[in-house]
Amino acid sequence: MEQTPFDPGRIGFAENPENRCPSVLILDVSRSMEGEPLKELQAGLSLYRNELAADALTRKRVEVAILTFGGSVRVVQEFVTVDRFAPPVLVAHGDTPMGQAVVTGLNLLADRKGEYRGNGILFYRPWVFLITDGAPTDLSSPYWAEAKALVTEGERAKKFSFFAIGVEGADFGRLAELSVGRKPLKLRGVRFRDLFRWLSNSQQAVSRSIPGESVPLANPAAPEGWAEV
Repeated sequence: MEQTPFDPGRIGFAENPENRCPSVLILDVSRSMEGEPLKELQAGLSLYRNELAADALTRKRVEVAILTFGGSVRVVQEFVTVDRFAPPVLVAHGDTPMGQAVVTGLNLLADRKGEYRGNGILFYRPWVFLITDGAPTDLSSPYWAEAKALVTEGERAKKFSFFAIGVEGADFGRLAELSVGRKPLKLRGVRFRDLFRWLSNSQQAVSRSIPGESVPLANPAAPEGWAEV
């Protein structure tokens, strides 16, 4: 697993003691995403950043971390608030180690929650988004079973909300194994910008609420379980 260097300047709890709304994006950049899918995913990330940055409170409260999986798993963006977030350039290559990516992302999230608690920072239930157009190529490794167990335990304990999104060609049977109480969403075409617009609108609403309260999401998508976080 490749990982970016730790940046101590990213925390900034003394200068920004606001509640945090952490969001983990686990993005498939395997070879099959090359071309239009990856181009639209890149555009969706830019829209997501710009819409979140347009709101002064959201800029301080929503934190974003990004992992990619294509051949290897990489943490391409450690947790930062939106005012410090610059979407990484995505490049397609390799196979689809999805299980390893989910495990890595959830461990990264657990570490960040520990940092919140250690610094007295309140936080909303985290969001974890998995976006893929394929099937996991690490089914025979321990990662896939661990990923399913971590998501199941995390959802049941309300440690985070996990969303699986598949592009045309994704293995929705495998995605359903990871989605506890929430059906995976199948995008029409490669409408990533619509997805990220929904996500940014919803996170703005959540970031203005009180941590722990249930918030109706903006324009919830059709699959069961997407109406509240």
